[in-house]
Amino acid sequence: MNDIILLKQGELVLKGLNRREFEARLVSNLKRSLAPIGEFNIYCMQSTVYAEPQGECDMSAALEAAGTVFGANAALRAAACGKDKDAIYETAIAYLGEQLEEAKSFKVESKRADKNFPMGSIELSQYVGGLLHRRYPHLKPDMHNPDLTVNIEVRELAAYVHGPPSPGAGGLPVGTGGKMAALLSGGIDSPVAVYMMAKRGVKVVPVHFFSHPYTSEMSKEKVLTLAKILGVYCGDLRVRIVPFTHIQEEIRDNCPESLLTVIMRRFMMRITGSIAEAAKCTALVTGENLGQVASQTPEALAVTQQCVSLPVFRPLIAFDKREIVDVARKIGTYETSILPYEDCCTVFTPRRPKTKPRLDDVLEAESRLDADALVEEAMLLVSS
Repeated sequence: MNDIILLKQGELVLKGLNRREFEARLVSNLKRSLAPIGEFNIYCMQSTVYAEPQGECDMSAALEAAGTVFGANAALRAAACGKDKDAIYETAIAYLGEQLEEAKSFKVESKRADKNFPMGSIELSQYVGGLLHRRYPHLKPDMHNPDLTVNIEVRELAAYVHGPPSPGAGGLPVGTGGKMAALLSGGIDSPVAVYMMAKRGVKVVPVHFFSHPYTSEMSKEKVLTLAKILGVYCGDLRVRIVPFTHIQEEIRDNCPESLLTVIMRRFMMRITGSIAEAAKCTALVTGENLGQVASQTPEALAVTQQCVSLPVFRPLIAFDKREIVDVARKIGTYETSILPYEDCCTVFTPRRPKTKPRLDDVLEAESRLDADALVEEAMLLVSS
């Protein structure tokens, strides 16, 4: 029996003349995801991506990995067989026999992509369903809410039998939405923002600001761990580490305390913008959320963004914290994000931060600093 992984395309089916480019990227990303598991022959036909194992491999692990690849709305394991009604029936018994024994009700649902197949979809479902019912007389046919649906797909190269599909990752293949630089802290929000932009096809360049000795090496390792977790979905993430201590000390020593956070954020945006331009990114990404903290009021966000020319994407802007936490738990970043290690954003936190900073006041405060020199110094020390 030929065990195979099938990925069903989501939004890609709506693409026009450039659809093949999206499909090629999906195939490439799936190859990357399955490479640690084994060798697969991966190809795309009629809005479905096929991954045929070439030798022994862990198909359960392969299905799990396939479910993390953006661009597909369903992932499933199926058994391939000849395009013959009796071969399909025998394959259903061999592949789903244990589930058929355990279920109390069932139905057969057929799709006939190969219009040369001599039976229509309903006719094939009735034929296989009738034989299965005779073979498993305890099963009650239920067309509305069955315990088990036996899926049959008659396609170009073969027929495929499978049970219920697993949800796919959705979205668009990473690499089809350009490249963007994202501010990645050790908190809950920014990893979710990276995930969500990757889901829209964006290749993310993460940037982390590190304030040793105010923040420990463990805080940096925490971020690198988050990047590794995100890499399951986003592909390899090479984090740019920016030494930020000197800049924060200069801001603390020369600027009004109430403006420390917004000025710090402006320097982060400047440096991330420089990294983005060097990496040929088209935009910046942050995990900011409207009204969550003092630096995320409409006024503060406008002042923060004013110092960069690239557009800034904030995928979490209208989320509440519970929604963000739910996504963090789903993608596996939450437990790492809540580890109690310092973050540079908590260093020198003002007691009474300005929630509605005026740009003129911020610019006047920044005039006491040599911003260009500080940014240039930080850029020379960026590591990855």
